[in-house]
Order: sequence, then C-alpha cells, then structure tokens
Amino acid sequence: MEAIGARVLIVDDDAASRELLEVRLGALKCEAVMAADGREALSAIRRETPALVLLDLQMPGMDGMEVLRTLRRDGMDLPVIVITAHGSIQSAVEAMKEGAYDFILKPFDPKHLEIVVRKALERERLTREVKILIEEVGERHHFVMGESAKMNEAVETAKKAAASKSTVLLLGESGTGKEIVARAIHNWSEREGNPFVAINCVGLSKELLESELFGHEKGAFTGAHELKKGKMELAHGGTVFLDEVGDISSELQTKLLRFLQEREFERVGGAKPISVDVRIVAATNRDLERAVSEGRFRLDLYHRLNVIPVALPPLKERKEDISPLAHYFLRRFSQEAKKTFNEISQEALEKLVAYEWPGNVRELANVIERAVVLGQGPRIELRDLPSRVAGTGPAGHTANLSYRGALKACRREVILRALSQSGGNRATAARSLGLHEKYLGTLIKNLGIE
Repeated sequence: MEAIGARVLIVDDDAASRELLEVRLGALKCEAVMAADGREALSAIRRETPALVLLDLQMPGMDGMEVLRTLRRDGMDLPVIVITAHGSIQSAVEAMKEGAYDFILKPFDPKHLEIVVRKALERERLTREVKILIEEVGERHHFVMGESAKMNEAVETAKKAAASKSTVLLLGESGTGKEIVARAIHNWSEREGNPFVAINCVGLSKELLESELFGHEKGAFTGAHELKKGKMELAHGGTVFLDEVGDISSELQTKLLRFLQEREFERVGGAKPISVDVRIVAATNRDLERAVSEGRFRLDLYHRLNVIPVALPPLKERKEDISPLAHYFLRRFSQEAKKTFNEISQEALEKLVAYEWPGNVRELANVIERAVVLGQGPRIELRDLPSRVAGTGPAGHTANLSYRGALKACRREVILRALSQSGGNRATAARSLGLHEKYLGTLIKNLGIE
C-alpha cells in the first residue's frame, strides 16, 4: 500500500518526539502536520483534514484521551494511533475502547511504526471509498473509445490533461459520456487508486448541494445532528467530477471560485478554512460563454474551469463508433441479464447506424439493454429495436419529437409489446411490466391504445 501524499497529524508536547516522527513519516512519503497539545490538535484536524492522527496520551492541559472523546462526540471518524510509554499499557487499552485504531510504545521501533501507519492509512482509504460509494463493480464505467477521428482527438486531449494537475472542462450534449471520460482522466492520472467522486450539480437544491460539496458542522442547521464531511473533503488526494456545473446558483459559483483559487473552503456553519488536494473535472451541456455574456455565469469562474476544454462530439457525428459501442453494450447487458446474446443482425445494425441518436451514447445503451431484456436471442433482430430506431410505425419519427413526445411514444410501444405478448390479457401484461392492472388501464387510455 502506497502512503504517498497522505497527510498525518502528529500530536505531542515534546518537540524532539515530533521531529523524530516527522522524519519517519517522511520516509513513507507522508505529509506531516504538527500540534503541541490537545486543543491545537482539534483545531488542526478541522483545518487540515488529516488522513491519520498520531496522538500522544500524556500531555498537559487537554490530554490525548480527552482529544479522542471529543473526536468521537463530534462525529469525526478518522483513524488515531495513540503513543504511550512502556509503563502505560492500560492507558493504551482504554484509548482503544474510546475508538483509537492502534497504539505504539515509546521508544518506538521504526519498522513497527511503518506497519501500523500503513495499515491505518489503508483502513482510512477503504472507509472513504465506502462512504462515497465509489466501488461500482464490473464494467459499468468501462471506457470505450470508438474509431472516429473526432473522438480520438478528444481522447488524446484528455490523456494529456490527465498527466497534469489542471482543471478540465468537458463539453458536449447530454448523454455523450462525459462522466465516463472524467473517470478515464482520473484512472490515467497519478491519482488513480484514490477516490473519484461524481456530483450532479443540477439534481439538488442550493442548500443540499452546498452541504454535499463542502459538508456541514454539527448544529449548522435544523437536522444537522452530527458533523458531516463534504465530497470535496472525502475525495482528498483524488478527483471530483462536477456534472452540469453550468446550472449551479450564483452563491455557489462564488464559493466554488474561491475553492479553485485557494483550494480551501469552510463547512456550512463553520468558520475555519479546510484545505484539500483534489483535482476538478467539470462538465456541462450548456453554452457557458453565452451564459457569461447574459450574466448568468461568472466570467472569472468560467476561466478557472476552462483551463483544458475537451469537446465530446455527439453520436450522430461519429457514426463509425455506433457498431463497436453497440456490441460493447450487448456483451455487458447480456452478462448482467444472464442471457446468450452474441451478435446484432445486419439489418438491425444498419438501422442503428442510420438513426440520429438525440440521446447520444446513453440512448444507445438504453436501446441495447431493452433489446436484450425483451428479446429472445441469441441475436438482436430488427424486431427487437424500438420503432423510433427501426423506422416502423408512427413512433418511427420520434427523433423529431420533443423529449415528452419521444417519452410518450416509447411508453406506448412498450405497453403495445406487452399486450401483444400476453395475447391482449391486461392482467398478464401488467404483471410483466411490474404495474398495477388499474394503472395500466389508465396508461392505455391516456396513450390512445386501442
């Protein structure tokens, strides 16, 4: 386990002990932060957000045991290794009961210190990953580049950006795979192995988004019963992906600008600055230059985000990528559905390539998933494609409809297929769709199905 870049707080009233520990941590490529007493330690924890604390138990004023109790009372869950003298094993045991991860004895053995520190940092890293749900197993975020020149150009720019620490702005229509590219940038960078955190800036209110980004202190507002670390804090050492950044409020634009400038922030309800090391990748399907000219987006924030722009082309401009993408989704969804699909008929593939894909790669993935779930296999046939893609029936023109119109056409088609497969039996069709029969009857009436 690599300890590179981990920030460790050393709390000891003895200057010589602090210096010795700093040297040992330096050999592990850790960044050491110092505190000479308990109160200074609590302040440093809130300010520096260390990954680990080395805490001396015997200190004047606020001792190590009181620091531990304060951390647990305030909901600050981070690994603490206590330091104690040979004659104070009982104190170390009490500290473990108060939530300490482990203990080391003075004078400490360098090899033992290294083992304990590495294990504690590994535990802390795994805990952060669980908290932010970044362990998404399988191939759901596998990056499929395609064969088009436009996509290859975007990928080459993204790879060059990954080798730097610069902020990246991904531009493109909804569904073009901006989050997939953001994850690829993270995986190509030296931050691979540290957290990747994605935040949808348009799916939350201003207050909730601020708390998600920066966290809040205990008692900051009604319902804030404990301290909560924000995604920026949890992603320390990794990458934060801000999706639909063009939709954030003017107040949050100001806070985000300050963070990009200073790499520090305050939690909601907090007054002390917290500094973190994260790489920002932002994305938007909006015209930010126009938003700036209309006064809806800060010019200085735009320049901070637009350091390395990467434009992702819509799927209709990269027709040669449709076949490899469709076959990738076929393999993925066949495995997930435990079905034996292994190819796409030439007739179906021609229709896939001819379609305009207003929903881009996301829509293609949905179409293939639908074909796998509803089809018989082992090959996707034309009949397995929705009518808007296959070009059959009145729904074949949904590419020119509004979002609501296209959604209505898709609903109509799914219900018609279920009714056809059930021989017109509404109860059977409702069960296959996972709907209540009465609700299915309402949909049939509203969608004009005879």
